[in-house]
Amino acid sequence: MDTIFALASAQGKAGVAVIRVSGPQAHQAALQLSGSSLPKQGTTLRILKDQLGNPLDEALVLLFSGPHSFTGENTVEFQVHGSIAVVSAVLQSLSEIDGLRIAEPGEFTRRALENGKLDLAQVEGLADLIDAETEAQRKQAQALLSGGLGVLAERWRRDLIRAASLIEVTIDFADEDVPVDVTPEVSSLLSGIQTDLQREAEGVGIAERIRHGFEVAIVGAPNVGKSTLLNMLAGREAAITSEYAGTTRDVIEVRMDLAGLPVTLLDTAGLRDTDDHVENIGISLARKRAECADLRVFLVENDENLTIDMRDGDIRLLPKADVREDDEISVSGKTGQGVDYLISHITGVLRDRSAGAGVASHARHRETLISANNRLKSAQTILLQGPEFYDIATEEMRSAIRSLEMLVGRVGVEDLLDEIFSSFCLGK
Repeated sequence: MDTIFALASAQGKAGVAVIRVSGPQAHQAALQLSGSSLPKQGTTLRILKDQLGNPLDEALVLLFSGPHSFTGENTVEFQVHGSIAVVSAVLQSLSEIDGLRIAEPGEFTRRALENGKLDLAQVEGLADLIDAETEAQRKQAQALLSGGLGVLAERWRRDLIRAASLIEVTIDFADEDVPVDVTPEVSSLLSGIQTDLQREAEGVGIAERIRHGFEVAIVGAPNVGKSTLLNMLAGREAAITSEYAGTTRDVIEVRMDLAGLPVTLLDTAGLRDTDDHVENIGISLARKRAECADLRVFLVENDENLTIDMRDGDIRLLPKADVREDDEISVSGKTGQGVDYLISHITGVLRDRSAGAGVASHARHRETLISANNRLKSAQTILLQGPEFYDIATEEMRSAIRSLEMLVGRVGVEDLLDEIFSSFCLGK
């Protein structure tokens, strides 16, 4: 296998930059650059030099011996000063060593998968962790990266093997009296797994919202203060505000972090009947985005009819609290009155929904879980038809096992790997 190298930290100027080398010649490459003996593993400080002996930089050199490394191979990390020139010089010197080449995107992580250091779900968790912007995203990614889904899959697989083995014993001794009826235990095992699979599959939708962000749409008639409220929540002039009705024609999006949850606020066109063709397009788009949003904030008067039906969790507030004389719950983007209440309400609703998320967090996970669950439903139905159909039931169980193995990348996922690793940066 080739020895690969790449910058593992972000591009650009920084205090420290990390350059990673992995493969059979990693330690030899470190020796060649440092020009002096190195420990087999551990940390040492060395002056790195190019092929002509010219100093490149003083670096902290970290050596890992396989399989005790991220990739499972001999690995070296150079912590150099984060100068663009220093990084370029070290990378150039590495490229001049025979047998070394620049890594492809995600290649370090792919080697970790191939060497059994990570399963496929953990690889996806690592990608999610790199992309995480909020605390909720970080926690969800960490749960996946730590192998939580793999632990569940292994437990389900173990129970399925037990169930299939019990049925196969019955088949093997079909001509003899089997002292114990195994059907109740098998049925109990399958039912328990089905419950778990169903719960995890249902939680994927919420987990995906945590990964990509919840959408909260601000809805109402023209000039009720939607854009002003968006600007107050965003803390900047994200949307144009005007005393003229119909100013907002397109959907304005603002990304926010609410109590660790990723939220995209949507300022939509005011809902009304109009002869303006362009405004009508904006109103139509506003309705579509509002219908698809996870949560809607309606700024409407008490006697005003909603043209979009409210759903559980939606909030209805009176607009322009700054000019009102009543004590009813209202909000103002100009003064901030009622904004704390609004944020608290949105956060509470989304937190409650987030509680339904499981470890599985990708569409691929949901599809695999549903596939396994359908196989088990079929196996349960076939078991009820009697011992003469037990061999078909065990085949359904084996199919469910294969689905669980696909979940963590043990079988049948080669077509997914290129797509998954293409999203990784060069140094991962």
